Amino acid sequence: MKLFIFAKPGAKEDSVKKINDTHFAVTVREPPIQGRANKAIIKTLAEFLGISPSRLNMVLGHTNKQKVIEII
Repeated sequence: MKLFIFAKPGAKEDSVKKINDTHFAVTVREPPIQGRANKAIIKTLAEFLGISPSRLNMVLGHTNKQKVIEII
């Protein structure tokens, strides 16, 4: 299953807003430097979904605010 993410790095708090079944807005405190925000997005989304972060794989959008994450 693929999830479509709109990322907001550098926010005041970590949060996930579900837009529909496959689209989410994820805000994280980490800045978009050296992949720190991407790791925080994976961790925050995994906690929201109640699954292990190792089950999430970023397919597209490593350097973009629009991301595609696959659940393995």
